[in-house]
Amino acid sequence: MYQKIKGTEDLYGQEMKFWYWVEEKARKLSLLYGFTEIRTPIFEETKLFVRSVGQDTDIVQKEMYTFEDKGGRSITLRPEGTAPVVRAFVENGLITVGFPQKYFYIGPMFRYERPQSGRQRQFHQFGAEIFGSPSPLADAELIIFVNDFLKEIGLVDFEIHINTLGDTEDRAKYKEALKEYYSQHLDNLCNDCKIRYERNVLRLLDCKVDVEYAKNAPKLIDYIGENARKHYEELKELLDTAGIRYIEDPRLVRGLDYYNRTVFEVHHHKLGAMSAIAGGGRYDGLIKEIGGKDVPALGFAAGMERLVLAIKAENVEVEDMRINEVYIAHFGGSEVRNVAFKLAQQLRDEGIAVNLEIMERGLGAQLKNAARTGAKLCVLIGENEIEKNVVMIKNMETGEQFEFEINFVASGIKDMLEDMR
Repeated sequence: MYQKIKGTEDLYGQEMKFWYWVEEKARKLSLLYGFTEIRTPIFEETKLFVRSVGQDTDIVQKEMYTFEDKGGRSITLRPEGTAPVVRAFVENGLITVGFPQKYFYIGPMFRYERPQSGRQRQFHQFGAEIFGSPSPLADAELIIFVNDFLKEIGLVDFEIHINTLGDTEDRAKYKEALKEYYSQHLDNLCNDCKIRYERNVLRLLDCKVDVEYAKNAPKLIDYIGENARKHYEELKELLDTAGIRYIEDPRLVRGLDYYNRTVFEVHHHKLGAMSAIAGGGRYDGLIKEIGGKDVPALGFAAGMERLVLAIKAENVEVEDMRINEVYIAHFGGSEVRNVAFKLAQQLRDEGIAVNLEIMERGLGAQLKNAARTGAKLCVLIGENEIEKNVVMIKNMETGEQFEFEINFVASGIKDMLEDMR
């Protein structure tokens, strides 16, 4: 028997109601904020991610699904969503459309990581990008958008962490200071941190093992230049004005090389070690880095799997999927069957979810199946009903049965369903 690949999940049945809930809220709020959807391929040239995400990041070094296609090209399943959107922006000449440009996406990503709760090798992200604005107004709007989205899907037990990485020259000075500090503790660092020390010293601040060293490390804010510092102060002022609660986190650096100035993460209190449910920041140099013009930009991504876990952890009341509101059971000849088919279509035209009996079973088996599939109402149509030009409607919750003339079935069912919701 074939089995799913480790680090992937099958999603079906009522589990899908959580995904529909998040996706529908994401799309609705994105449009409300002026974002339009963009869909990019799930694989790209490998060098796109190497150049944008960073040669020395864990993603490029350890986690990418990379293969050679039949044309001899190195191809990678996308490990994150920003680089493909930026590539699409450059390749399709979208710079000519005018600014700002705001895009959102929802789709699968792929990273070879140790699977655990909230972390899969095929995972899904909802993300958004803003191109064209260097202003802290754009940073504030993006963070407010994320805050509104999380509240819209029913979450309250989360906190937003923010920091500034400064500009390129600021980070260069800070990296030198970190190198000097960690050089004194190099022998005591974990093996991963010894590698990070050589390749990407900022990642030492993210280590979950050498936490004490990170606590005493130099603070990035002390190395931030005047322009970046002003940008950060204005951002905080805007967030305060909007009533957004946040925590300044001087150790927050994010894991990708393309970030500069504003970075932020959102953590959920009930998810343990996998508490990060969203994150992002500004990446002003990325568009130029991959061949476009020097256009400022910023964005964020939220992990769908972790959002679903957070929704469940907070016991958010998510509406059940309307898989089967009405079950139509029919028993008799072709005339009965034809009436059942016409009624099913009539109800569906009214926006009512209908499951029509298609197995030609006996009445008892049909009623059992109606209960199994969660029908709220069961319509019973037989030859006696056809002769009287009526149908019987059974309330599956109370067992009560009601007789309706066929011409009034649709309106009667709509009224009954409305009373049951």
